[in-house]
Amino acid sequence: MIYVHSIGRAARYYPNLVALSVRGKRLTFLKLHQRIERIAAALHQLGFRAGDRLAVLLPNESEYLELIYACSRLGIIVVPLNTRYSAQEIDRVLTDSAPHGLVRHSSLPEPKVRLAWQRVLDKEPFEITSGPCPEVFYDPDAVLTLIYTSGTTGQPKGVRLTHANVFSNVHNFNYWMSYREGGVYLHVAPIFHIADFPAIFAAPAFGACQVTLPRFNAQALCEIIANEKVTHTVMVPTMINLLTQFADLKRYDLRSLEVLAYGGSPVAPEVIRRTREILPGTRLVQVYGLSETGFLTGLRDQEHTPERLMSCGRPCPGIDLQVVDEEGRNLVVGQRGEVVARGANVMSGYWKDAADSSSAFRNSFFRTGDFGYQDTAGYLYLVDRIRDMIVTGGEKVFCSEVESVLYEHPAVLEAAVFGIPDPQWGEAVMACVALKPHIALSDPELVQFCRDRLSPFKVPRRVEFSDTELPKSASGKILKRVLRERFWEGKQRAIA
Repeated sequence: MIYVHSIGRAARYYPNLVALSVRGKRLTFLKLHQRIERIAAALHQLGFRAGDRLAVLLPNESEYLELIYACSRLGIIVVPLNTRYSAQEIDRVLTDSAPHGLVRHSSLPEPKVRLAWQRVLDKEPFEITSGPCPEVFYDPDAVLTLIYTSGTTGQPKGVRLTHANVFSNVHNFNYWMSYREGGVYLHVAPIFHIADFPAIFAAPAFGACQVTLPRFNAQALCEIIANEKVTHTVMVPTMINLLTQFADLKRYDLRSLEVLAYGGSPVAPEVIRRTREILPGTRLVQVYGLSETGFLTGLRDQEHTPERLMSCGRPCPGIDLQVVDEEGRNLVVGQRGEVVARGANVMSGYWKDAADSSSAFRNSFFRTGDFGYQDTAGYLYLVDRIRDMIVTGGEKVFCSEVESVLYEHPAVLEAAVFGIPDPQWGEAVMACVALKPHIALSDPELVQFCRDRLSPFKVPRRVEFSDTELPKSASGKILKRVLRERFWEGKQRAIA
């Protein structure tokens, strides 16, 4: 269904506009449509049918987009794999999703799970030039993709997103991003992540060209924005943080960038301030969502005011968002509780997991697992993941608040706060910090910096400095479970 309303629509209304720009070569929407038909015919000849799964393990590149389009055209369920997975993690997802085949890149891990069909795309291209292509698949309720959760708080789960779910996110995406004909969208966030996946279908639906960045670094990002005249992109906060500290930034003309959306984790106000300085003509949009829902809220550029900078905005039309207590009852303005949502964008359930699918919903609302509150105007403020909340001596500490203070220190590059076992207080506040290059900082100095800005029970009792960047998922989220698991091995969290 979604193919008709994205590439199909673009081939009809914008046939001669540029659809893809790949290493200096430009492909129009009509040519792209014709190429996808040949790829779909090849998949069909290889035995793929509607409802089959095809796993994809590729970096951000044009072939990735083409495969997803071909799958959507045939009704094949695409399973985008996290490019930072180890071979063992890939095997786990392949075992769970049971795909008919896998397309991967030779630079990425080779799984041990045996599949009926596998192709290393950079060494064995499989496009054919002849053969019948089936009619376009059209079923809004059919599963389009299995997006596996990032696993920041537990094992990844396969999120079943239908054609209608993702198409709803196309509209939500455009509500905040404001696509336009002739615009250029850059895939810099991982394509397999829900922050970027809807853009695959949104960009062509509105006549925008797409370019890809296989691997993020600040210089490569600046080069592609300047050379391709990129107008729209989505980034995760860690990418923005690194961009603002890129020493050679002034060498590049980034004025084409009209809209920069960001999300995935909280952004410290100091990072937003630096972003404003380096991209004064770019509109900022903060978006909040999950793999299970896609985008839920957005904070527009003009709403980035001092009093609302820590808000993630309001939902767009079609999304019903509420804050509820432990019994699922609506809370009044300002009260903190779990964020729940419903709408056409919300998943149909988890793959082969009826129990978790059932527990994820209550009273028709999806339970996000995020703790927050709304103000009188309906702006949502996230406090923390419910699982990340620290309870120390009966007091609740929200990690994001402490992290925001740490990011204010000029020596701090990255920071992660989490709870560790404490025999007296149940949990103690722990901070892992990576410093900027060639800058020294002691833990007493950093603790005192926090004492000047936080209540005593929120101040980190322990600080560790990392010589490398903190561990992250491929979507750029810091993996707190990796940092804290050594402290909790053999123990249970003492949170009431």
